[in-house]
Amino acid sequence: MSVYNELKDRGFISNVTDPEIGKYLEENKVVVYCGFDPTADSLHIGNLVPLMGLAHFQRHGHRVLPLIGGATGMIGDPSGRSEERNLQTISQVMHNAEAIKTQMEAILNFKGENSAFMVNNYDWTHGMSIIDWLRDIGKHFTINYMLAKDSVKSRISSENGISYTEFSYMTLQSYDFLYLFRNYGCTLQFGGNDQWGNITAGLELVRRADNGRVYGMTFPLITTSTGEKFGKSAGNAVWLDAEKTSPYQYYQYWINTTDEDVEKMLKLFTFIDVPEIVKICEEHKAEPHLRKAQTLLAREATRIMHSEEGLKSAEAASAALFGGDLKGLSEKELRSIFNDVPSSTVEKNEMKEGVNIADLLARTGMQPSKGKARSLIQQGGCYINNEKVTDPEMILNSSSLMHKSMLIIRCGKKNYHLVNVR
Repeated sequence: MSVYNELKDRGFISNVTDPEIGKYLEENKVVVYCGFDPTADSLHIGNLVPLMGLAHFQRHGHRVLPLIGGATGMIGDPSGRSEERNLQTISQVMHNAEAIKTQMEAILNFKGENSAFMVNNYDWTHGMSIIDWLRDIGKHFTINYMLAKDSVKSRISSENGISYTEFSYMTLQSYDFLYLFRNYGCTLQFGGNDQWGNITAGLELVRRADNGRVYGMTFPLITTSTGEKFGKSAGNAVWLDAEKTSPYQYYQYWINTTDEDVEKMLKLFTFIDVPEIVKICEEHKAEPHLRKAQTLLAREATRIMHSEEGLKSAEAASAALFGGDLKGLSEKELRSIFNDVPSSTVEKNEMKEGVNIADLLARTGMQPSKGKARSLIQQGGCYINNEKVTDPEMILNSSSLMHKSMLIIRCGKKNYHLVNVR
């Protein structure tokens, strides 16, 4: 199967600049690039779409150039925005670029034969003077052409308008394509639908400046079955950096995928063969309560991004929510797992003296009264750090703590409370 058919079957292709691009990719090994804005020191799972797309190109023998927008990131892309971005310093951009490459290494191969090569457009733009730019690049753009782009038109008609800085963004991104065409033989740009105007401008610049023929391909904006933008959990971005989104939280995002979305997500965010995905999803439809497809998605997506070790950590943390052993989990993992459960605080000195378990259940609101707490304990329904408590007169003290800083109370199967000891 050609990379074009692979990408098409998996749902990566929305628009192409030439209907013959499939034939072109089948007959040639090409150099393809895709840009990433270094606006933060971590990518998020919305960036996985282009990264996974580049990975498929690489697996089919094409060379991939992930591009960090060191220069364009200091300007800000007006596409899809109603107001101007905050401008970043060069030191911020370079710090973010280094962090992003580390995350890319989980998905792209930067070593050996046909290795990926990260480029930074700051390297070929920062030394150019404004005179050089206007004379050598600006002359190929007409104002009429630039004004016709949707990203510009929508901003000009908005209340905030568009600055000359952002208006010039199109010329910067277009020059990326020309530079990579000249220096790396790059003939294909891959990007999101919101980049269509910038991509076609790049094609036009290569044609005008060098009479070259290049191609563009866009992927769709990924949304859930409810129409929500993909990539957020409880309103927060799901980051690729394990320090920002733990492997457990990452795993949980995927395991909570709806039945309506799981086949699409398996095709986009794993390397499992499409026929195997279809088979798994058919099995899932027959027994949806087993959530086979979601489990496979969570396992594979977490393994790709966080390695086998990260997956084991995520599965151990997930098991903890269902009564699993907590002893092997770090304090950071425990706090990640129980981040959203109700919590309260007990002073260290009080914990040293000892706290009666029934008193603590009533005090934290886990039970309405001490009497109810004692009754629950006697019935075997209370757990401290996922270990059953049977004595209603039990005294909890410093030795009862996890990592000398917390207690995890569970009443019944899923009713948790985190006690922080400070």
